[in-house]
Amino acid sequence: MDTPNVATEQMTRLGQQIEHESFAVVDEEAGNHNYSAEQWPLVRRMIHATADFEFNGLTRFHPQAVAAGRDAILQARPIVADVEMICVGVSTPRLGHFGVHLHQFISDEDVIRDAKAADSTRAVFAMRKAQRSGLLDGAIVAVGNAPTALLEVIRLIREEGLRPALIIGMPVGFVSAAESKDLLAELSEVPWIITQGRKGGSTLVVAAIHALLALAEQQQKQTVTA
Repeated sequence: MDTPNVATEQMTRLGQQIEHESFAVVDEEAGNHNYSAEQWPLVRRMIHATADFEFNGLTRFHPQAVAAGRDAILQARPIVADVEMICVGVSTPRLGHFGVHLHQFISDEDVIRDAKAADSTRAVFAMRKAQRSGLLDGAIVAVGNAPTALLEVIRLIREEGLRPALIIGMPVGFVSAAESKDLLAELSEVPWIITQGRKGGSTLVVAAIHALLALAEQQQKQTVTA
């Protein structure tokens, strides 16, 4: 039997019990699904975070997505987010267990200045700053709010040869949100996870990252005991 996770669990016994019971409810109410054993923990945690069972079906995965994200965490690759909400939501102790650093540049003065000068969005120039800083190649790119951030990352992949380890593309909204995710799903050279349509948000991205952290801890334990 697998030993339970420690670093990526709730910090109290009651917290762990409530979370596990919640996951059991999600499993029961979701019933049959078409996700693999490695994909379902992400979808389940996204449902748990939102109480929205439509993500059982709306969530799509590149075939190598989960393995790529798990391995990037085990290699302590950075996570680059489009907005601060993701940085606030992801557990600092869980990141610290793997030596992973989470970055965002949306409110940096130079990003705001350049976006205003170009009549563009802060999200575009935040991703350009991350690229200039050498953070995007091999990283997990996490987009939960700004479709323009996702569109810029796609442009960098197509035009400049950018190769993130994984893109979690889940921007929410009514202007370009669905379209940006559809474009991401056309890529074969970079693994991705998306939520189809208008639904998305930073909460879902945080849930997906926490699920990947838990999967990374499982892999870490197996490697130690092998």
